[in-house]
Amino acid sequence: MSSLGLNFCYPPGIGVARPKSATPFITSQFHLTKALSSSRLLLSPSTSSAPHRLLPAPPSSISTASTAADDEEGLQEELAEEEEDGDPTVEVRFLDRATEPGSITEWELDFCSRPILDDRGKKLWELVVCDSTLSLQFTRFFPNNVINSVTLKDAIASISDKLGVPLPERIRFFRSQMQTIITRACNELGIKPIPSKRCLSLILWLEERYETVYTRHPGFQQGSRPLLTLDNPFPMELPDNLFGEKWAFVQLPFSAIVEEMSSFETRYAFGGSLDLELLGFEIDDNTLVPGLAVASSRAKPLAAWMNGLEICSVEADISRACLILSVGVSTRYTYATYPKNASTTKEAEAWEAAKKACGGLHFLAIQEELDSEDCVGFWLLLDLPPPPV
Repeated sequence: MSSLGLNFCYPPGIGVARPKSATPFITSQFHLTKALSSSRLLLSPSTSSAPHRLLPAPPSSISTASTAADDEEGLQEELAEEEEDGDPTVEVRFLDRATEPGSITEWELDFCSRPILDDRGKKLWELVVCDSTLSLQFTRFFPNNVINSVTLKDAIASISDKLGVPLPERIRFFRSQMQTIITRACNELGIKPIPSKRCLSLILWLEERYETVYTRHPGFQQGSRPLLTLDNPFPMELPDNLFGEKWAFVQLPFSAIVEEMSSFETRYAFGGSLDLELLGFEIDDNTLVPGLAVASSRAKPLAAWMNGLEICSVEADISRACLILSVGVSTRYTYATYPKNASTTKEAEAWEAAKKACGGLHFLAIQEELDSEDCVGFWLLLDLPPPPV
């Protein structure tokens, strides 16, 4: 377990601190409580827009990385320039030579149509594959009449052959509509398919490719809508094994978040981290990152169950006075509810505003007690809009 020193939130203009003996707000399953805080730290939205800036992708051509001795800054500028001037019709093959091929055990994959027409007037499909650090990158266009699990299986195998890397143990993907094809292809290759919106490097790379590749392709169709949009279903009832007992809005300085992520694997048995450097967050160290703390007398079993969910984000649904937990690719749960009144509405709005000010960054912490210094499970989350393709 890790000591976080979570600060409980008192958003501007929302109520006053109450002694622990005071009656908490009662929700359907959780208790909304507010612990005493002598410093009365508030949710303080930062003036920073916290842009996400992925490291430059390699040129849109067959490529390998430079040696580690090359000047990093010069290399990044060179790659960005080549990307801008590259041929948008040529596939990407990239493996960072500084990366041990056997260390890349997990890929992120998208297999979907693009807003690009081929010579037959039909939409091109594209396979885009990377790892979470973008040390491995691969793209290939396909005509729409060969889209099946066999084509995908052969393409995945060819990535291993062409780049000289072993097949991954796991492949994450974020489109529920492609689950059957991707699952079949992965199963035939002995790879575990994981439906998950935690494909953040892939999603941000797709945003980048939309601007630098797709819009520059001779077959690009302006205004074309994505064929396979991301699901946003009505939230379901939370399974019994995922219930906590109490929850509260909390906060951590960005510097503390960075520290947690730097030693995440040694601190937590349960949770999920993000590469904040790769994602390019530019937030002041003192900016308070919003989060949700959930307390349970069975915190360890609860964290273990949560660990298998591929947690994506937590959202305060103002209109329905509840918290929504998004997991996997298309599952949303009503995580907790609260009495709807002016005070709780402002509190939820302040929490969402702080999340937006941090570029969507937020976290979920599982604890045995809300006022505990120890954390059993910790998930750093990023609420991103869907990619434009």
